[in-house]
Amino acid sequence: MKKFSAILLFALIAIPAMSQVKFGIKAGASTTTVPKYESNGTVTSLKDATWGFHAGIFVRAGLGPVYLQPEVYFASNTYEYNVQTTPVSQILDQSFNRLEIPVLVGVKLGPIRLNAGPSATVPIGTPEALVNDPDFEDLYRGTTFGYQAGLGIDIFNTITLDARYGGSLAKKFGDTVDVGGANFKLDDRQQSFILSLGIMF
Repeated sequence: MKKFSAILLFALIAIPAMSQVKFGIKAGASTTTVPKYESNGTVTSLKDATWGFHAGIFVRAGLGPVYLQPEVYFASNTYEYNVQTTPVSQILDQSFNRLEIPVLVGVKLGPIRLNAGPSATVPIGTPEALVNDPDFEDLYRGTTFGYQAGLGIDIFNTITLDARYGGSLAKKFGDTVDVGGANFKLDDRQQSFILSLGIMF
């Protein structure tokens, strides 16, 4: 997390050099593929994907058509699983709470915006284990990195609408990657589609 904080700090230092800086709040929903319990056949998901919510703040700094947009927002998803225990089965919920910290670089094409960038995930607490697994807590410990990419539209330079895809970098680059001598832990995060509405000041 310290490494990503340095990147975020660099982004915030660069913001005053931009010609236009706006602050905003945002909220919305995201649909995420449900995590699978690959090693235990007694736990099966009831759905392939589920909706969650998010809310937070962002800063947008522009220089011509190019802009930098760091964000911090709280996100939560709850999944339903069928847990088979002899001689009965039960439906249990499992919630995942986290901070998402994307740092996006974008370009404006009229009212339309295109953007992409890395996103850090900081777990808040540990979801309750559905099965007895001594390694369960290790799966959700520490900051990991993926990416977000998508498009948006600004209305009256005040209201923002965004649609993004969130994905994993681990499948392409492995579990970790070195950038400028610093080592970053990548994650095999669930695919997500993120919709949000924001207001800029």
